[in-house]
This record gives sequence, structure tokens and C-alpha cells, in this order.
Amino acid sequence: MIDYKKVDKKLYNPSKNGDLIHIPKMNFLSVSGKGDPNLADGEYKKSIELLYGVMYTLKMSYKTDYHIQGFQEFVVPPLEGFWWQTNLNGFDPSKKYLFEFISVLRLPNFIHKKDVDWAIEKISKKKKSDYSKVTIFTYDEGLVVQMLHIGPFSDEPETIDKMNKLVQESGYAIDLNDQRHHHEIYLSDPRKVTDEHLKTIIRHPIKKL
Repeated sequence: MIDYKKVDKKLYNPSKNGDLIHIPKMNFLSVSGKGDPNLADGEYKKSIELLYGVMYTLKMSYKTDYHIQGFQEFVVPPLEGFWWQTNLNGFDPSKKYLFEFISVLRLPNFIHKKDVDWAIEKISKKKKSDYSKVTIFTYDEGLVVQMLHIGPFSDEPETIDKMNKLVQESGYAIDLNDQRHHHEIYLSDPRKVTDEHLKTIIRHPIKKL
């Protein structure tokens, strides 16, 4: 059973004081959208539904007549999100209405486009709904600063300030731009954990001064 949180511990278990780390290229299931993520009928909530529908279809494919070459049973990785605000210098969590996002789930290396296409078709027929917004997103994130944030999302600026200080002291600079985004990895399920105990990894791209 593949569990990426255990296989790639450095990526999913930041040190208490944060890390500067290189993130390798990897593939994700993805859905893009815009708007406040807290809206009950917003694009963000819908993106999560679409992602998990396709991912669990892939996860359970071995119980169907569809064969994924090299298939191994796997734990569904944590939900992640890339966030940005067009025409805004930096990242302002208070302006949620300006958010654009890519919601993602990491894909095991043995899953390819033809497998995702099969899963989209299968779940769309089963649910009588359109899952075609789900695509494969390949991202080479490169050098980042990452830190574990514990608490509500509204308190993220405090953690980001700590990350900025670590970056400056290490001789680097934050490199948020049109291709490199604010990145969150959600280690907790908000439906099961109070805001005070939410665990979120925050990543920001960096560059050497």
C-alpha cells in the first residue's frame, strides 16, 4: 500500500521552524476555478467533489474489469491547493473574492492520462454528472519554503510572516509570480477537526538572492 505521506516524509512533515526544500516534479489530478472558497455553492467546493470522485474511481479500479498497468493499492494523498490573485502584488488572504485556484490530489506515478480518461467516463456515467473538468496537472515546483500552520486559515498571515523571516535570514527571497503560487496542503479534515486544530502545510516559492 503506497502512502506518500510516509514515502516522502520530508514533503509532508515540515520541521517546527520551517524548511527550505526542493520539491520534485509530480503529477496531480486537478480542477481550476475562481472565487471565495467558503461559498457553499462555489467553484471550490465543487472542485473537491470532482477530484475525489475521479480519484476514488482510480483507487478502486482493481475491483473492475479495467486494468491499470503497474497498479498498486494506495492511500489517497491529502488535498492540496495552489492559490493566487491576478494583478495583486503578493498574496492577501483577506481578499477571498479575488482568489483563483487549482485544487489538486497527487497522482501515483503508475497512473496515466488514459487511466484518468477512463475514470472520468466511469464516474460521470455512474453519478450522471459531468466530471470532465478534472485534468492532469504536471508541476515542477522547485525550491520552496514550507512550514506547518496549526489553526484557522484566517491566521495564516502569522505563519507566512515567520516563513518570510526564515527566507530572508537564509539569503533567499519569496518568488510568487504568475507561474509559482501560494501552496497549501491540508492534513486535517475541516469536517472532523475544530479550526484551532487544523493542520495545513504552507509553501511559498523562493529564489536565491
